[in-house]
Amino acid sequence: MASVSGEPTPQTEYPIDPPMVELEIDTHDRGFYDGFSREVTIPAKIIVALIILWAIFFPVSAMGTLQAANASIISSFSAWYIYLVAGIVIVCVALAALPQSGRLRMGAPGEEPEFSRFSWFAMLFGAGIGIGMLTFSTGEPLAHFSNNPDIISGAIEARSPEAVRPAYRYTFLHWGFGAWCTYALVGLCVGYVSHRRGLPLTIRSSLAPLFGERMSGLAGHAVDVVAVVATILGVAYTLGFGVEQFVAGLHRLGLGEWLMVTGSHGKAQGASSGAIVLALFVLVGASTISALSGVGRGIKWLSNLNMGLSIGLLALFVTVGSGLKGLELLGLGVLDYVLALPQQSLLLFAPDGSETGDALVAWQEGWTVMYWAWWIAFAPFVGMFIARISRGRTVREYVLGVAMVPSLMCFIWMALVGGTAIDLELSGVARGAIADAPMADQLFATLAFLLSPGVAFIVSGLIVLLLMTYLVTSADSAILIVNTINGAGEDEGARRYHILFWGLALAFVVGSMLLLGGIEAIRITMIIGALPFSVVVLAMGVAIVKAVAFDIIRERHGVPTTAQECQDWNGELRATD
Repeated sequence: MASVSGEPTPQTEYPIDPPMVELEIDTHDRGFYDGFSREVTIPAKIIVALIILWAIFFPVSAMGTLQAANASIISSFSAWYIYLVAGIVIVCVALAALPQSGRLRMGAPGEEPEFSRFSWFAMLFGAGIGIGMLTFSTGEPLAHFSNNPDIISGAIEARSPEAVRPAYRYTFLHWGFGAWCTYALVGLCVGYVSHRRGLPLTIRSSLAPLFGERMSGLAGHAVDVVAVVATILGVAYTLGFGVEQFVAGLHRLGLGEWLMVTGSHGKAQGASSGAIVLALFVLVGASTISALSGVGRGIKWLSNLNMGLSIGLLALFVTVGSGLKGLELLGLGVLDYVLALPQQSLLLFAPDGSETGDALVAWQEGWTVMYWAWWIAFAPFVGMFIARISRGRTVREYVLGVAMVPSLMCFIWMALVGGTAIDLELSGVARGAIADAPMADQLFATLAFLLSPGVAFIVSGLIVLLLMTYLVTSADSAILIVNTINGAGEDEGARRYHILFWGLALAFVVGSMLLLGGIEAIRITMIIGALPFSVVVLAMGVAIVKAVAFDIIRERHGVPTTAQECQDWNGELRATD
């Protein structure tokens, strides 16, 4: 139920009322679900459990259904994903650029940010980069170096010097503003109404400016359930890449040939079933211990370790890798990306009956559309985390910080690490050994050419440790966010049994899908799960524009815009948004 305390004197009339500053969400007050909304927690658990059971007990039917659904969704909703993300970028840029909206603060008037800029940027770095950087810093530039729309159309040759700049233009497209503006929008929508208006820190609150008190009931429950399922599937896709690279690292460390499945030519093709089960057992066990120890102990300690090892690894590539080449690629890549961003953001390939046209459509569906779905599925997790740490920031500072700083960090990683791998291929040193390796093994293959065997062994061991800490902290953070949504914006109710359930659920989603059809099965499931939440994201974009516009109007008429200001008014007013 929404209400506003305070009313002007009867002689004074205002053209607009104050905002909604209360949103009642029923939570259970005893027993197993103490502190949780059962209307959200139980349906979310049932849906995730059914996905797991379906994959385990009906693998043939599950894989066939997933493939059919994937073909249908990708072909039918490619334009939806492309234009939705383009619209998200436009909304974020507009809110930050306009003076009236950019100066609004995510908090009470004059409230200072909770964290320093350095700490805030450090947490942004860890929020959505870690595992992806280790897997895709070499994997994606090399993939586009071998195949991208310019190569498909015949304009340039694969793995040629001319293929390098287009490779980075497409790499930066996928890891730049499209990704981080999606996170920024979700975080801004949640943080704006939570920190400024005092609403619960949960996804449904972000839609209160549009739907008001209806977010207290069934509609709000449905929104939060969709957000929980999307979070689990989005994080599962990320963990799937991490598990495969973790196993590849153990294989590089000489812990057994059984860890990898080999092809007809004796080359490793992917993690074996036994290795996947073992890796998940180790990682889920560690993440559960960390989660149970609390944010102040396990998660904080592991986050600090992540940062130190990541900086050390990047410094290694600067000193012994192709540092100058990487910096050149960084400058040219950013320039090409910015100049081509408007055209690339709206570009939609359509089948024209030719082999080239079909190949272009397949490339876009397999890369750009997949990425946009991944970022949308990951957005409840990353967005809510960013919202939690961004109290006191202005809209302009928030959008610029969230969209630009992590994007730049991604660009630096991929230019220095991926640039070294490409340089080794162009120089003839690698001779395809890096580019033709499985994506999970390409970083280790690059190190094998850069370093002596002994040093490569040590560094590979550190990367395996770094992967483990990133995987553990990602699972920890995902469980925290899921329990926050289930707890109507509070995480005090995140008891041990629920931590155990969601930890095991993540493990079984990742394990069952990897065994069912590899990373492709998780990718398809994630894309399906992202579709309903993409509708929520669209509504969030409309809601934040309305909320900001109404607050600007309120300020002009001297009407309160924050929960703190509303407390100073006398009487009662109905909420208009």
